[in-house]
Amino acid sequence: MNLVWTREALSDRIDIREHIAQDNLAAALTLDELFSEKALWLLDHPQIGRSGRVEGTRELVVHPSYVMIYDTTPDSVRVLRILHGARQWPPFMP
Repeated sequence: MNLVWTREALSDRIDIREHIAQDNLAAALTLDELFSEKALWLLDHPQIGRSGRVEGTRELVVHPSYVMIYDTTPDSVRVLRILHGARQWPPFMP
């Protein structure tokens, strides 16, 4: 099984890491490593996350403040986003 990070998910990781690093570099690096570990864990346990709010996705709480949005195919796990729990998801579409 393959692990794929979308451009949006990679951007989320960078933004989260940079934001937290302003106050605590060690915490930022630890959290980013947690994201990597949980994503790799999904390769062996792709159905562990709850059903997503967007059809065809799943959501894994990777930290009390962050949710990993992903989808699966028979041969891959694709990380779509990493979002703070306080963010609107899915985005409001009028």
